[in-house]
Amino acid sequence: MPPQYDPVLIVKSLVVLDLAGTFVFALSGAMAGVKHRVDLFGVLVLSFAAGNVGGLTRDVLLGATPPPGISDWRYIGVSLAAGLVTFFWFPLIDRLRSSVLVLDAAGLALFAVSGTLKALAAGLNPVAAMLLGVLTGVGGGMLRDVLVSEVPMVLRGELYASAALAGTAVVVGARLLHLPTPIGAISGAALCFLLRYLAIRRGWQLPVAGHPWRRETDQRG
Repeated sequence: MPPQYDPVLIVKSLVVLDLAGTFVFALSGAMAGVKHRVDLFGVLVLSFAAGNVGGLTRDVLLGATPPPGISDWRYIGVSLAAGLVTFFWFPLIDRLRSSVLVLDAAGLALFAVSGTLKALAAGLNPVAAMLLGVLTGVGGGMLRDVLVSEVPMVLRGELYASAALAGTAVVVGARLLHLPTPIGAISGAALCFLLRYLAIRRGWQLPVAGHPWRRETDQRG
């Protein structure tokens, strides 16, 4: 028999994870805006984009329209609040974290897990749920980086999307093993965050394609 879940618990868990992920991703977006010296409107745009694009994309693909990211005031409010706090009290926010990437790692973990749970609740198969979870996690960060003219972290060889994939695999595995939803969610988020955090601290990267022309130039020199 397929595992049975309390629908009320699932809905509450999704909302909490979504709002938490929205907030930390919005903070990372706003901090990127301050770092690139954009104005207040630009900071708010970046905070909203980083905090909501992943969830908006997930909901549209699942047919959940209008998406909560634009129909639920809490998502908009959380994003704009993160942007305003960062803009006016950046030194304080800056002291509360060792790196903007740590906030991004937390947002990645929360969104990857919430995206996977929502996909599973919508009846998607495990593989599709994992892919949608990864998309939820990386979507906002990708748009944030593009808007500030940076190569998205997901394309730089860093453990980013792969960390999200590992977290979503834990969530799906917990469901297949009939474990309680909170256990799978917490374990998946913890694994994703740990992998991403260690990658930041220790410089872990995926293999990057070589440049033969560069090697030839070095040999000639």
